[in-house]
Amino acid sequence: MNGSSAVPLARLLAMAYRLLVDDLHRELAARGWADVRVAFGFMLLALRDGAASPRTLVATLGTSKQAVSKLAEAMVEAGLVERIADPTDGRALNLQLTERGHALLGDVEEIYRDLEAEWGRTLGGNGVESLRRDLDTVIRAAHDGALPPVRPSP
Repeated sequence: MNGSSAVPLARLLAMAYRLLVDDLHRELAARGWADVRVAFGFMLLALRDGAASPRTLVATLGTSKQAVSKLAEAMVEAGLVERIADPTDGRALNLQLTERGHALLGDVEEIYRDLEAEWGRTLGGNGVESLRRDLDTVIRAAHDGALPPVRPSP
């Protein structure tokens, strides 16, 4: 394929992302996680290391307070997130993953490892690690050496 007919990298990355997310949700459903929405993944990532305030989640997710509130409510109803008292402000509530939320996150990470292994068999050698390293390099170069938060599409 010559340069003028090559599929743009942005399109390939978008298709690869969609492939991974679709395969993830198909496998989650097979494991009994039928009530999990794609948007839940962004909140899972934001809360994986501990509780966060709604204000912090708005900034981390790069979305509106209303969108965070709706997503949090859906995840509370699904038993994945709970509201807890803010240790610095008795009137405020933070959000944290429940035991069920941590179990979901564990399954997500296991499924992604399996999907990466499948890609590795397709690419052969250390194709996945090479791809990961190259993407990491490009992203960090654009963000002063750090990886930015993963955010939902606007």
